Formats: sequence, C-alpha cells, structure tokens
Amino acid sequence: MTTQFRIGIDLGGTKIEGAAVDTKGAIRLRRRRPTPVGDYPRTLAAVAQIVGELEQEIGEKLSVGVGMPGAIAPATGLVKNANSTWLNGRPLACDLENALGRPVRLANDANCFALSEATDGAAAGCEVVFGVIVGTGVGGGVVIEGRVLTGANAIAGEWGHNPLPWPAADELPGPSCYCGRHGCIETFLSGPGLGADYRRRTGDALAPAEIAARAAAGDALCGATMDRYFDRLARGLAAVVNVLDPEAIVLGGGLSAIAALYREVPRRWTRYIFSDRVDTRLLAPRFGDASGVRGAAWLWPPSPA
Repeated sequence: MTTQFRIGIDLGGTKIEGAAVDTKGAIRLRRRRPTPVGDYPRTLAAVAQIVGELEQEIGEKLSVGVGMPGAIAPATGLVKNANSTWLNGRPLACDLENALGRPVRLANDANCFALSEATDGAAAGCEVVFGVIVGTGVGGGVVIEGRVLTGANAIAGEWGHNPLPWPAADELPGPSCYCGRHGCIETFLSGPGLGADYRRRTGDALAPAEIAARAAAGDALCGATMDRYFDRLARGLAAVVNVLDPEAIVLGGGLSAIAALYREVPRRWTRYIFSDRVDTRLLAPRFGDASGVRGAAWLWPPSPA
C-alpha cells in the first residue's frame, strides 16, 4: 500500500504535537496535547493517542517520526541529554515501537527543525545549515547537503551545553544547569534564562515575550536585559560559525519571534568571528513551530508512487 502521508511528532517540554504531512511538506492534520511533565508512561500514551487520532482520520496506518529533546545513545539505546529529564535513561525508541506496533524513527528536535528549514524552508538551497532552538531549552542541529549530521556520539549541534564564550566577570561561574555544570549557553539563552537574567538584575519577574516587548517600547531595564541577550547570542553563535562556518543559521523556538534578533545579533557577532567578513546569514524560520513535526515526518522517505 502506498500513501501520501507521514506522521511527525514533536515531543516538547510543554506540548506534544503531531501532524500528518503530505509528500510536498504540507501539514494536512494536526493534534496537540500538553506534555505530561515528569510522567514517562503518560508521555508514551499521549504520543500513541495522537498517532491513533491522526490515523483514524486519514484512514490508514502511517510511518511515524519523532523529534525529541536530547538523543538516543548509540551504545545503549537509551535517551540521554534531554532537558525533559524524565525521558533520560529510558528506552524511548523501543517503548514507542511497542506502543505503536511498528518501527519508529527518532531524532533530536533541533535536527528535525534544521532538516525542515534546510529542505524547503528559510535555508533552502544552502549546503551547510545550523538550526537553533531557543525556547524552553537551547538546542542545535546541523544539516549538510540535505542530510542531518548525527555524529559518533549522537550530539552533533549540541551547542547549548558548552560554556558561554568570552564571558564577562559577572557571568562567571554562571547559573547552575540541570546537566550538573555552571554557565552553559542554555542557562543564559533559553527563555527561562532570559527571564532569570531580568529577575537577577531587577528582583521582578517578567515573561521573555514581555521583556522583549517592553524593551522595544523603550523600557530601560528591559532594554538592558535584551542588550545582554543580543551580545550573548552573538558570542554563542560566533563560536559555532568559527567551527562549522555555515551558510545560514535559522532560529526556532519561542524566542525566535523577537524581530530585533535578526538585526542586532549579526551586527554584534562580527567582532567575535575569525574572519575579515561574515557572509553567514541569520534567518527567521519559514515554517515556525511547524518545522518540528515536518522534519520528524521526513525522517522516513516518502512511500513509492
């Protein structure tokens, strides 16, 4: 049997989204559930429920690809490095295959995002693409000539758990990270990291989107917070450019909606990049939060006609 649809699942820290994606990359059906935070069995059940609902409406059994935080350790088959920590140490691939009764392909969520945007999104036609997730956590994925680079340890692109480059004195040792270290890029550049930085300086709590909106409206404290964020993101991405030298970097995740990033970060990263000129482009995503499920669906090839 041939089908024009594949299912992609974006297993996020706050939501699980599933979509039926056709051969042209268009999303025909979507389902979304809150992630059962801290509850592994209910997480498996939520994924199975979404797949079941999509297949019931399509009327046939489909391939399933899953974008997930962290990675599957090649040596053990267990999840590692997930900021959704209740997944760590679990045989997620095996358990999903048992729950769904078929093979399932899994990849890091940032890899799925990068694959979608490199295939026919903002970075279409680029040979080397770095896809960045700046949201609940910070992740990255590398696509070279249309293929995801996984790496020997399944951690290619995981820039969020390197230390913030060129730190100032007041950035050391840095906030503590769930990985057990201090000063990881994720602790500064995630949404919670941005909110924590504002709170440390002011004693008040604001959501990241509110900080950005107030900064754009001229609020001095929020403006200073965003200036620190722009420079930190410029430093973090400059280190990636110095190693990978991509043609394009595409931002995804909740913070990618901050329009000033695309103006301010390239203006600042030139002082950190080891080159006399910088041709790397920083791009907003074409497909936004849909890139997660699109890239996950494309972990399987289309069915033959």
